[in-house]
Amino acid sequence: MSKHRSSTTHQRSIAIAALAAAAVGIPSAAMAQSAAPAGVPAAASTAATARQEVVDLVNSERAKAGCQPLTVNEKLTEAAQDHSEDMAAHGKMSHTGSDGSSPGDRIERAGYSWSTYGENVAYGYGSAKSVMDGWMSSPGHKANILNCDFKEIGVGLAQPGNYWTQDFGTAR
Repeated sequence: MSKHRSSTTHQRSIAIAALAAAAVGIPSAAMAQSAAPAGVPAAASTAATARQEVVDLVNSERAKAGCQPLTVNEKLTEAAQDHSEDMAAHGKMSHTGSDGSSPGDRIERAGYSWSTYGENVAYGYGSAKSVMDGWMSSPGHKANILNCDFKEIGVGLAQPGNYWTQDFGTAR
């Protein structure tokens, strides 16, 4: 079974939507087995590690395509994490938030002033590698990852269900 959602990329005055598929994977126990630093809950540490792994994998793919690496932006990360948590809380993968918000709405709400943005979502993948493999196998998601116009990224991951969000952007 697979879930289909559109991968979105937007620019001021130009909107592009590409159909893309996010296959449902089987969550892996491997992520839950990572050791957390003292004083940091294991789940939070594991999620932070997985989010950074996604960024590293994105930048590896971008390097192969001749794109500059993306830098992590706190505001995009906040928007991505909030959306992942919203999807997990409602058990629904979508580019539309439970409050009717679009990716652009959420990115702006987090304080990011964009000239272009894109979003990829997925759920069920138990590791950074597996979700990246899924996104790279989907033309619309891959297009966002390899869009050399994007300069920054934020990644979210929430439980239960491994709900992932990538928010890409270029600030105004």
